[in-house]
Amino acid sequence: MFNSRQYEWADITLVLGGRDLTGIRGIKYTEKAEKEPVFGKGRFAHSIQTGNITVEGEISMLQSEYEALVLGGNGSILQLSLDAVILYGNPINGDTPIVDRVLGISFTEAAKEMKQGDKFMEITLPFVAISLKNQY
Repeated sequence: MFNSRQYEWADITLVLGGRDLTGIRGIKYTEKAEKEPVFGKGRFAHSIQTGNITVEGEISMLQSEYEALVLGGNGSILQLSLDAVILYGNPINGDTPIVDRVLGISFTEAAKEMKQGDKFMEITLPFVAISLKNQY
């Protein structure tokens, strides 16, 4: 059965380290593969070889969520290793859920920033991860 449902921001649930993040403002994750054409006789590649595969991304959250992570990391998020589950859709509403799992997230930066006029602090945390698993 074909499902053309386009999920929106309200349909996303992020569970990070076993905790449902209600103060999430954004999520981005990418799986990349090193690829290189292999040349031999002639001017066209004979094949494409694949090397290492990496996963990286970033999570944007409100300061309260960040402070909870800092507390869980005993004062720093840089030593944490967490798994994330990103759920698109709500089965209670009859949606076919799409689940992505980002395993072994390790944050690469811990920066805070506020400017005059800001009503809240949004913190973006870049990360690298061990793997990405898609489940349907």
